[in-house]
Amino acid sequence: MTHPSPAPAQTPDSPTLYEVREGVAVLTLNRPHRRNAFTRAMLAGWAEGIARAAADPEVRALLVTGAGKGFCAGVDLDEFSQVTSSLDRRAYLADDVHAVARALEGFEKPYIAAINGDAIGAGMDMALMADIRLIGETARLSQGYVRVGLVPGDGGAHMLPRIVGEQRALELMWTGRMVPGPEAVELGIALEAHPTEELFEAAFALAARLAAGPPAAIRTIKRLTRLARSQSLTEHLVHAAAEQAVIQTTEDSAEAQAAFREKRTPVYRGR
Repeated sequence: MTHPSPAPAQTPDSPTLYEVREGVAVLTLNRPHRRNAFTRAMLAGWAEGIARAAADPEVRALLVTGAGKGFCAGVDLDEFSQVTSSLDRRAYLADDVHAVARALEGFEKPYIAAINGDAIGAGMDMALMADIRLIGETARLSQGYVRVGLVPGDGGAHMLPRIVGEQRALELMWTGRMVPGPEAVELGIALEAHPTEELFEAAFALAARLAAGPPAAIRTIKRLTRLARSQSLTEHLVHAAAEQAVIQTTEDSAEAQAAFREKRTPVYRGR
């Protein structure tokens, strides 16, 4: 069994905060004075938190949110302005910013974003990486790169068309306009909008519900869904049949069927 590495030192001023309860790891972006604009230290903590959640068998879902009034304002321009050469800027993106995307590429547990405030530029891209997004009614999203003469640098041009379609994605990327929470739900970017003061509890309830499900089946559903992006239906069905054959042999599958027959709540052990 894989066990997580020892937790790094964490203080109230740490750029990311990490805690686990009810099978849910909560990762909080913790630079509220900068609307959670990310620095190298925050990015390292973000990627490390994802790795910890992946390795910890007690964690069955990961929830990310922001401290204060913002979710993530993208890159901290004070830090980024000190990176001047083209090679160093490329390395900043590839080695630091993209570390979060790479960590999530292999993350098979549910990853939920509670977008409590504005998510701008790369901050919106980071939000798009979640499997499910819930948003505050007063929060706003923006592919704001174009407003400062830049292009999406953190996967926005890859993810957004898959969520809203190419036409709408281009409109959002070309204009950089602000999308309020309710419209984000209408466009399919977010699943639900909630009053800001109720958002975290709604997102945590969803994450806890998923954490209470059969872990192997939950992870396999996510894996099948991701693989289907590049598979033909025939390829997908072959893969799904193989995965189903394995899942049917697990203790959790037997427990689910027994609980259904006995009209009780199943207790899953991840075996």
